[in-house]
Amino acid sequence: MLLIASSGGHLAQLLALRSWWEPLDRSWATFDTPDVVSQLEGEKIDFVRHPTTRNVPNLLRNTVIAWRLLQTRRPDLIVSTGAGSAIPFFLFAKVLGIPSAYIEVYDRITSRTVTGRICRPLSSAFCIQWDDQSALYPGAHVIGPLL
Repeated sequence: MLLIASSGGHLAQLLALRSWWEPLDRSWATFDTPDVVSQLEGEKIDFVRHPTTRNVPNLLRNTVIAWRLLQTRRPDLIVSTGAGSAIPFFLFAKVLGIPSAYIEVYDRITSRTVTGRICRPLSSAFCIQWDDQSALYPGAHVIGPLL
């Protein structure tokens, strides 16, 4: 399994699922920042470029990283809480037939995130954490708050 998250709250939400992913063979695609390195100590990590918010050069760099990583690792599943670094991974997962699950962040209840809008049609499963988010993402799976 490949877990993808930017640092901060996105990573915290995936870490909240530790009891689910810990017994599985996994690797991470995330930022090379002190908080990430300390929180994922001992984990297999491939670093992606940041910042990703409206940064076209880093989007292109992450696209190359995503393609190479998915070709070499061929994960059985991709899971992400965002943010922008997830987009090229979900695009290539769709092309390569790799199942993917996107979990929309818990703090966006009245508006959709850019990454959520882009990854939803690319995802095998799209999950939300609040019932109120159903109005933004009809048909999404409500999994409840992670934090």
